[in-house]
Amino acid sequence: MLKKRVIPVLLLRDGRMVKGVRFSEYRDTGNPRTAVRIYSAQDADELVFLDIQASLQSRQTLVEIVRDAATECFMPLAAGGGISSIDDARELLLAGADKVVVTTAAVTHPALLTEIAELFGSQALVAGIDYRLEETGARVWIRCGTERTELDPVAHARTLVSLGAGEILLNAIDRDGTMGGYDLDTARAVANAVDVPVIVCGGAGNFMHLADLFNTTPASAAACASVFHFGDNNPIRARSYLRNLSIPMRVLK
Repeated sequence: MLKKRVIPVLLLRDGRMVKGVRFSEYRDTGNPRTAVRIYSAQDADELVFLDIQASLQSRQTLVEIVRDAATECFMPLAAGGGISSIDDARELLLAGADKVVVTTAAVTHPALLTEIAELFGSQALVAGIDYRLEETGARVWIRCGTERTELDPVAHARTLVSLGAGEILLNAIDRDGTMGGYDLDTARAVANAVDVPVIVCGGAGNFMHLADLFNTTPASAAACASVFHFGDNNPIRARSYLRNLSIPMRVLK
C-alpha cells in the first residue's frame, strides 16, 4: 500500500512567507529559509513553494529560495508560480526543485505540460487546479484565483494527466485558510478520476481533517499551511496521529 504524505505548503510574496484566507487578506508569516530548516528537522515528507506574485523578479527570488533549500534539506521540493515556459521550469529544476507546479499555464498554454513531461519526465510535473464551488458545480479559476473559467475540476484533471502531468495539486479556494476541513467531495471525485497521485490543499485546521481526507478519499497527500504555521503542530505530530489511526505513513528515519 502506498504511504500517505503530509506536505507543508509555503506561499511566497516578496521573498517572504505569507498566508491568507480564500486567496486574499495575506499576512506575513516569516522567513521561508527558516521554515525550510524547521520542516527539514521535522522530517516533512515534501515541501511545496508557491509564488503568488508570479513576476519576473519574484520568480528569481523563488529560484534563489529553492536553491538554498536544496542545499539544506533532503526532502523532495516542488515549486511553482508564474511558470509559463520550458525555460521557467528548467531554471527551477536546475536550482534543485524535484518538481514544478504549473497552474495557470495548464489552462492558457496546455502544450507546455507535454513539453515539460517529455523533456524532464512526468514525475517532475505537478499540475495545479485552483477551484471554487458554485451553485451549478465547481469551476476552475486561474491567475491566483482572479479569473474564472468554465472548466470542471474533474474533467480538467483528466485532461492534465493526458497531457503528461504526473501529479495533481487540488486547491479549494473557498476553504483556503479557513481551517474548517477539506472539500472531501471534490477531492474524492478528482482522485477517483485520475491514475496519478492527488495532493489536496485548502482547509486543514487539525489532524482529524487529515484523517478524514485519507479515510474517505483516495487522495495521496494532504497539503497543509495554517495548521502548521499557527500553533505548535508539526509534521512529526501529524504523522504520529495518523499512524495511530492505522493510516499508512512513511516511517521516520
